[in-house]
Amino acid sequence: MSTPNESQLSRRTFLTTTTAAGLSVLGGLSIERAAFAEGSDEIKLALIGCGNRGSGACQQALLTGNVKLVAMADVFQKRIDASINALKGIGEDNDPDTGKPIKLDSKGDTASKIDVPPERQFVGLDAYKKAMALADVVIIAGPPGFRPVHYEEAVRQGKHIFMEKPLATDGPGIRRVIAASQIAKSKNLKVGVGFQRRHEAPYLEIIKRIHAGDIGDILAMRVYWRGGSRGGVPKNPGESELQYQIRNWYFFTYLSGDHIVEQHCHQMDVAHWIKGEHPVRAIGLGGRQVRKANLNGQIYDHHSVEFEYADGARLFSECSQIPKMWGNVSEHVIGSKGTVDLQGGNRSQIKGPKPFRWKGGYKNPYEQEHIDLFHAIRNNVPYNEAEYGVYSTMMAIMGRMATYSGEQIEWDDAFNSKLTLMPEITSWDMPAPVKPFADGSYPVATPGVDMVL
Repeated sequence: MSTPNESQLSRRTFLTTTTAAGLSVLGGLSIERAAFAEGSDEIKLALIGCGNRGSGACQQALLTGNVKLVAMADVFQKRIDASINALKGIGEDNDPDTGKPIKLDSKGDTASKIDVPPERQFVGLDAYKKAMALADVVIIAGPPGFRPVHYEEAVRQGKHIFMEKPLATDGPGIRRVIAASQIAKSKNLKVGVGFQRRHEAPYLEIIKRIHAGDIGDILAMRVYWRGGSRGGVPKNPGESELQYQIRNWYFFTYLSGDHIVEQHCHQMDVAHWIKGEHPVRAIGLGGRQVRKANLNGQIYDHHSVEFEYADGARLFSECSQIPKMWGNVSEHVIGSKGTVDLQGGNRSQIKGPKPFRWKGGYKNPYEQEHIDLFHAIRNNVPYNEAEYGVYSTMMAIMGRMATYSGEQIEWDDAFNSKLTLMPEITSWDMPAPVKPFADGSYPVATPGVDMVL
């Protein structure tokens, strides 16, 4: 599924940007045990992060065949309880992230594939290590700020991995993922990433035709994720600030990356897949028009970014989470010989001298991405989607840097940035990374004032 220049780009950048310290720490660690049980094709899963997306990813993995969930980890027991109930279909408990019931998108019975007694339910900031030790494959789906450290541990333990997007919230986190991915390859570990469009038939077929030259040279692209808002959660009585920020993680930049990173990275991934290279610079505008409550934390409600590529091509990106506005989730390409609209299903088409409209069947890409990963595990096929996932995530991070600062951001400066948003969180006694003001509000980036590198 590599783009024309992607493998070359990945090898070069992986070898030149990874710190020697990162390699020495991970490189000295051996595979502790076989990551797939010999003599059986049953795959044992551990779920790390049991909120809505983690529960959904787990269900989608369980629906693919001989797969069983054997361990779970989260910082809140209530979230584990809610996830188990949802996966078993026996009731709905509220997710502590949102205060709303966990809802699963896929259809199918997974109750018989849940084997997680209380002794295999782990709670706490280091719970992920214990759950990983019991599985062949780990699903990493906690808040994105934790992604690099969770990925490193899974690689250290010699596990195959499916991790949700995005892969980090800052440049240092991206470089940690790159270092861990090099070790994962040396250990022959298979790594899937939750950019499900890479497994969706209309996208696969149309992007193959783009790469074959059906629309000529790529001149520009437009990508959108304009949707409704999502609400934060209020602080509970007696709850520490750190516990609150992790429970309300979406609204703190160090944990989610802002919605341009957490959500709009999907469109960045499609653009990277199509273009086969990363942009060289970005400028942008963004802000908070409707998100003004304390429970909305720090993040913006809209971003607009223009990315420039080395050949002069442009990518125009818009994302918003504002109710009652024009909504759109799609990707578009302008070529020298035609155009492309990508919106999923039979809405995806090529216009020009070589027209094409997708009319084939539909397979749930959220399930297909697990089918493809498990096929690679069972058949020992090279598989590491983190090699492109880091670039798609980094594009979104660079876009956020541009909107937060109001400055023109160069790729090399963003990629090599020493600004660490996500600290090492190892104890509930630690102070929260973001300190609220006296009125309970939180600092928000001010373009033209705040430094981002």
